[in-house]
Amino acid sequence: PRSGSWRVDETYVRVGGKWKYLFRAVDKYGRLIAFMLSDRRNANAAYRFLRKAIKAMSHYPPSSITTDKLASYPRAILRLQNEGLLPNDVVHRTSKYLNNILEADHGALKRVIRPTRGFQTMKTAAATLTGFEIMRMIRRGHCIGRERRGTGEIRLVNQLFGLAA
Repeated sequence: PRSGSWRVDETYVRVGGKWKYLFRAVDKYGRLIAFMLSDRRNANAAYRFLRKAIKAMSHYPPSSITTDKLASYPRAILRLQNEGLLPNDVVHRTSKYLNNILEADHGALKRVIRPTRGFQTMKTAAATLTGFEIMRMIRRGHCIGRERRGTGEIRLVNQLFGLAA
């Protein structure tokens, strides 16, 4: 089951010796909706990320979006509503306590990233983070369905990465 209650936040990742922003969104069950690596943490980056998340979950639009108090999110949400990509009845909540599930998930992701000792380019960072996120989803059983067997995982990896079995 999918939830219409989204938690959206950003964290820092080191790329090429500089800090970059990793935007992430999960539903209230902790299932990944979308993520995006960006140079900046402004309204345009928040808009691009939320638009990407909405398009990725076009069949399950959000009923509420919970963010921290970053001023970029309200402007991005309003812009998406004005463009008709986001329903006007979406509730925007700013509560750091409701985002605890995502904050804890940031820590778990950073524990996986730490042994890489950072990334050299944005391209390799995005590719590696995609792999990390997919493998974490597989381990949690968020994308295989009811049957958690090796064949289901192999089929999913083949679909995601275009490998021949």
